[in-house]
Amino acid sequence: MTKTRPTVTQPTLDAPDVDVSSPDPSSEPVVKTLPPLARGVLESVAVEHGVCIRPVPMRRVDLNTGAAEMVYVPCGHTLASVCPSCAERKRKLRAVQCNQGWHLDTEPQITRADPDDEQSVWMELRAQAAAARDRAAEDGTADGEDSEFWDAVVRDLDHELERSGVRGALKTGDDSKGRRSRSTRRRQDAPDLPRRPVDSRTVGKVFRGREGKTFRPSIFLTLTLDSYGRVRSDGTPVDPDTYDYTRAARDALHFSKLIDRFVQNLRRFVGYDVQYFAAVEPQRRLAPHLHMAIRGTISRAELRQVVAATYHQVWWPSTDRVVFEGERLPVWDELAGENGGYLDPATGDVLPTWDEALDALGEDDDAEPLHVLRFGRQIDAQGVMADSPQSRKLIGYLTKYLVKGVAECHNAETSRQREHVDRMAETLRYEPCSPTCANWLRYGVQPKNPREGMIPGLCKGKAHRREHLGYGGRRVLVSRKWSGKTLADHKADRKAWVLARLAEAGVPVTNPTDPNAMHVWERAGPGDPDVRPTEQRLLLLINERIQRRKQLDQATNNPTPGLSATAEAA
Repeated sequence: MTKTRPTVTQPTLDAPDVDVSSPDPSSEPVVKTLPPLARGVLESVAVEHGVCIRPVPMRRVDLNTGAAEMVYVPCGHTLASVCPSCAERKRKLRAVQCNQGWHLDTEPQITRADPDDEQSVWMELRAQAAAARDRAAEDGTADGEDSEFWDAVVRDLDHELERSGVRGALKTGDDSKGRRSRSTRRRQDAPDLPRRPVDSRTVGKVFRGREGKTFRPSIFLTLTLDSYGRVRSDGTPVDPDTYDYTRAARDALHFSKLIDRFVQNLRRFVGYDVQYFAAVEPQRRLAPHLHMAIRGTISRAELRQVVAATYHQVWWPSTDRVVFEGERLPVWDELAGENGGYLDPATGDVLPTWDEALDALGEDDDAEPLHVLRFGRQIDAQGVMADSPQSRKLIGYLTKYLVKGVAECHNAETSRQREHVDRMAETLRYEPCSPTCANWLRYGVQPKNPREGMIPGLCKGKAHRREHLGYGGRRVLVSRKWSGKTLADHKADRKAWVLARLAEAGVPVTNPTDPNAMHVWERAGPGDPDVRPTEQRLLLLINERIQRRKQLDQATNNPTPGLSATAEAA
């Protein structure tokens, strides 16, 4: 008979009764709120009053008296992540510009001013310098100086002409090569688009309703790019391995050219000078798309016809074969070509130049473009009436994302979204962004205007930066005759409105500008004795803004919260 030993449980002295199902208080994150920093409070108050948080010290010197005055100028940045006050001021300025030009009922009058005496004198000197440069190129010298000296003189005179208010550049002898052109024959896979003579009018048609009421509607248009593969609701691809990242990257790089082609086709098709205010922003899938306010009305059927017939071909050398990568990269030689060039490290042969690569492409009758861009089938066109709640809402929508970078419009919050951004950025890393891009060395072609130190994958172009996601063009696109004014004109109108209200109320304006005074502006260094620290600059500017608002409230009899948009933007 086997005896069983009884089980004896040892008492636990240090372990209290613990409910293992309840969470451990020590595992919860500790949240501790620290008091705000003085600099943070200062910047917050500055933003609340619309003061730039990065004021630039500029010294203004009166040429008549020699007196110097320190002026703290707003930085003028367009991104809210850098300076919220300046970005918001720029956004309101764009909103005013969009509103004033969308529903114009009269043709904007744009004329060129006659040249003044200063501009005429600079142009005469420019003509004399150009003649001396031509003589130096033929004879080796002109008035004792060589051609390089006269080239520098011509450049300086061109800068003076631009400073005096002359716009545009004069053609030089370097422009004699002309532009490269290929056949203008349309692709067989694109429908034909009828062309009409383009009338110079920019105002849309007027429609008459009952009781003689007139309507002049306009269009709000949204265009997107084609699909690169199925995506989820968060914009990430369902199957990243089959998602066409290469085509997505090339579409983003050349999207601005497709917009230009669409506007050109639209004007030729409808027969008048279509005016537009457009903004480019990315979708959740990171592909850029276009929002466009168009003056006048165009039928949806016509818009679909123009979109279907619009495409852009990129005639660049092929990038199908990688020639140099890793540690085997082309080497720079000062003696290769006129200004140096890149050689094959194994054979020592000079790589084909950009012009030679394009010549070979033009001589090949069977050559295909590197890439062809087209819009997608999805088109959204809305009719909009002037001064309606819908128009005000759409203007806000057009300008909403202008204060954010391309990558900031849709933040990557999940690991799947971050991986999608990483793959897009990696594809863009080696995709050529322009003829001068260093990535052409990877494919055995010298970039246009090569220089020493170019490395494939390290191009400093705007489109390669992660915050731009391949789109290197302008975020805001405005036609020349949209409102008949430039941004500087709109800004001057706001300033004139504020000064007129103050003058009507008899409020003295501090620091009036003398129209007869001549000033020279120069950037002041942070170590100059008359430059205040950043904190003191902000305190000074906040106090000035408070005093100015009090004066404007007194002039307009408006409380500060109800200040008009024009006064707020000013």
